[in-house]
Amino acid sequence: MHRLSDFDYELPPEQIAQHPLPDRSASRLLVLDRASGATRHLQFRDLPTLIPPGDLLVINTSRVIPARLHGKREGGQDAEFLLVRETGDGTWLAMAHPGGKLKPGRRVTIGADSAVEIVEVLGGGLRRVRFVGALDARETLAKYGMVPLPPYIRRAPTRADQERYQTVYAAHDGSVAAPTAGLHFTTELLARIHEQRSFVTAIDLHVGPGTFKPVETEELDKHTMHPEAYEIADGAANRVNQSRGKVWAVGTTVTRALEAAVDPSGRVRGGSRETNLFIRPPYDFKIVNHLITNFHLPRSTLLMLVCAFGGYERVMEAYREAVKARYRFYSYGDAMLVI
Repeated sequence: MHRLSDFDYELPPEQIAQHPLPDRSASRLLVLDRASGATRHLQFRDLPTLIPPGDLLVINTSRVIPARLHGKREGGQDAEFLLVRETGDGTWLAMAHPGGKLKPGRRVTIGADSAVEIVEVLGGGLRRVRFVGALDARETLAKYGMVPLPPYIRRAPTRADQERYQTVYAAHDGSVAAPTAGLHFTTELLARIHEQRSFVTAIDLHVGPGTFKPVETEELDKHTMHPEAYEIADGAANRVNQSRGKVWAVGTTVTRALEAAVDPSGRVRGGSRETNLFIRPPYDFKIVNHLITNFHLPRSTLLMLVCAFGGYERVMEAYREAVKARYRFYSYGDAMLVI
């Protein structure tokens, strides 16, 4: 049984990508054969040559919202919110800083026409908040919201991030972090995949703050994942079920959604649900056959999922190889394909 410390590795800070490449598809691509452990070093634009005709690529079309808000507390001190999702009753779930100061009833002014009021303190670092003032939540985000870049990107968001921290096929608002495996795709690359008679279908998993949440217990069974909402249209579910043995998941988000949607007969169900599925070794994958992903933080649930798919020893050795080969890591970094 693996423990948290098993998923540690050394990474020089300068290999944490702080900016995206000018060309999305120019990222490097480390290909790992999980059966043999063999690796190849390609570029992401080579991906269409690796996908056989008739295979199915599944993408996540969730769109990142400008979910980070900065404001002033009643005493004039700074405060910050990371919105998670709407609850359906006019309030939102949010993470807040400084947490100890933001108690129910207190307000944070976002601008002259908007403020956030704390309604309830929940567990897991979450609060329930509502927007008060002339602007509603969507209008406040549009006017004052910032791209929620991950904390390891040590710079302020720029106008360019509004486009680059978003996939070219993003369509449905809801994520507070990008499904980063998809950041490498261009419209031209997708066209090449279609031209060679491979198929592409889309689902949505709205990435929540759990993607940032560190695992704090050495015993992995004690870690709880934040639930994330996903939607798989019936047509997409049918296409996946017809492509058994030929399914390429673009990212850990697609992988979690597809594996969470499996019914007792082993088929993917369409519909809208939430999942807190925590995939880690050992895990029996029922749907996904090939995984496209980025390089993830040490001790993260994302790295654990990749290790469950590719084999713990093989993936950790591939990570060490990527470090030596000076790959760029994390959201704006290079990519990995596990076949």
